Amino acid sequence: MKSAQASSSVAAKWIVFLILLVLPSLAWGQKNKGGGGGGGGSHASAPSHASAPSHASTPSHTTSGGGSHTTTAGGSHTTTAGGAKTTTSGGAKTTTAGGAKTTTAGGAKTTTAGGAKTTTAGGAKTTTAGGAKTTTAGGAKTTTAGGAKSTTAGGAKTTTAGGAKSTTAGGAKTGAAGGAKTNAAAGKTGAAGGSKGASKTVTTKNGSTKTMNSSGKTTSVATKSGNKANFTSSGKVGTVHTKSGATINHGANGSRRVVSTRANGTKVVSTGKGRGYTQRNFTRGGRSFSSRTYYRGGHAYARVYGRGYWHGGYYNHYYYGGYWGGGYYGWAYGGWGPGIGWGWGWGGAPWYGYYGYYFNPYPVYAAPAFWITDYLIAANLQAAYSAAAVANANANAEAAADAGAAAPADGGGGGQSAVVLTPEVKQAIADEVKAEIAAERDAAAAQSSSAAAAAPAADAPQSASATPPEVLPDALQPNNRTFIVADALNPQLPDGTECSLTQGDVLTRIDDTADANNNVKVMVSGSQKGDCGSGTQVAVSVDDLQEMHNHFREQIDDGLAELAKNQGKNGMPAAPKGSTVLKPNPDGQATPDPNAAAELQQLDQEADQADKDVQVAQNDGVSN
Repeated sequence: MKSAQASSSVAAKWIVFLILLVLPSLAWGQKNKGGGGGGGGSHASAPSHASAPSHASTPSHTTSGGGSHTTTAGGSHTTTAGGAKTTTSGGAKTTTAGGAKTTTAGGAKTTTAGGAKTTTAGGAKTTTAGGAKTTTAGGAKTTTAGGAKSTTAGGAKTTTAGGAKSTTAGGAKTGAAGGAKTNAAAGKTGAAGGSKGASKTVTTKNGSTKTMNSSGKTTSVATKSGNKANFTSSGKVGTVHTKSGATINHGANGSRRVVSTRANGTKVVSTGKGRGYTQRNFTRGGRSFSSRTYYRGGHAYARVYGRGYWHGGYYNHYYYGGYWGGGYYGWAYGGWGPGIGWGWGWGGAPWYGYYGYYFNPYPVYAAPAFWITDYLIAANLQAAYSAAAVANANANAEAAADAGAAAPADGGGGGQSAVVLTPEVKQAIADEVKAEIAAERDAAAAQSSSAAAAAPAADAPQSASATPPEVLPDALQPNNRTFIVADALNPQLPDGTECSLTQGDVLTRIDDTADANNNVKVMVSGSQKGDCGSGTQVAVSVDDLQEMHNHFREQIDDGLAELAKNQGKNGMPAAPKGSTVLKPNPDGQATPDPNAAAELQQLDQEADQADKDVQVAQNDGVSN
């Protein structure tokens, strides 16, 4: 029994010994066996493989299994599997699969597939395909194709193609093509060449043409006989350019302004039937002047303007008709202590009730400048109301009667506590009034000491062959920012239509420099019903702003004359004794033109014919 147990123990020891001998041999053979699917796993886990000094000097190392092929050489690593090939070298990785090639290096990634190439690097992405190249970086996108280049960044889009450049930003579009330029930004539009990217032109049955914008609104009409008209956003006729060269502006309230320059140089301006002026140029003492004969209500009177030269052309600037005596300007510029109340007598006037939403007089006047401010605002509104009533006699008859019946009693206020002309707007007008009173005071002082010193530099004697020196118009002087519209105007809006400005609207100049067309940007500070909305920014010509400024100065002079009549009456403080005597200014005197009434009548007839022609074309159907 003991002998059998001893034999079994010896046998077990021999078996263990043999196993210990065989296992290392199997491990060595497995390690050095060529081929075999399990070799890759053993190779990857061998700790001695990475540190073996002989491995770096091995020229190549390839392991194949399951259709995969990997080659490592000179620090590069290439794997080919399923038709795809990936190479990693020096930190760069390139994969080629199905005709597509992708390379990643230094944080940049490039993919080439089907003729298209895309590179992504540093947050920027560039794709080139079919000759087109698109780059996206920092939120900006640029595409170049067929010679055209388009960039979109921060909501703005710029396209350059065939020499044309178009930019769209914040609802504004600027385009330049073939000499045409269109600018529209927060209500500003300037147009040259008449190019509108989304416009369409059609021919009417009678041979006229209509142009419509992308919204389908008619923006302009060219009649068969040669008259051209632009339309407002409400579909009404705005500006008409007649075949004879006259320009007609229609106000939203029905008023009309017609401007024509005759062959002999005479300028004729109609502001309504039986109203307007004629203008002729003349020289006196070697200086250039313009004489205007105003015709209103069957009466004619003349005013004189100096002529200044700027940007290749002449403009008019107002000359004072006379100067008040010593001490009057100081009184008119100063204050009235705690202020005075004043009854204007407007309570029963139709215009006053009609403009109750727009204008409230001051309840108390602390200084003459505020009194003159209300005087000239009221004068403009009365003129606007009268012009509208004449232009629309039938349509306005009933409305005027209703307005008169509803007019509030006199005693301050147009019937509303909150009106369009806010205290801030009226304060800006009053500040301009004070500045003009001070300027006239200084001119009066200079005139009394030396007549020559009173002449503006713009009117200095000039050689017939010499180019006059340029003098900045009053409308662009830094301190002249607030303007009251003197006559109907129709500035253009971004959609190709126009809006209306009528007499009594208030503008604030917001640009200091005019553009290539001598237009300057203004903001509408106060507008009447149907006119360009308050806050709208539009471009107005410097000449039109200068006319507004001249009219403003004329009305201040009229206000000073009314102030002189009323000083010392009805609670108004008295002016210094002897100061209310007006001394004529020789340079501001002229003889009225006896032909003014006839020329205005002729111009009105021409305008009537042009307006009828435009109306027919407007209502004409489109030909098939």
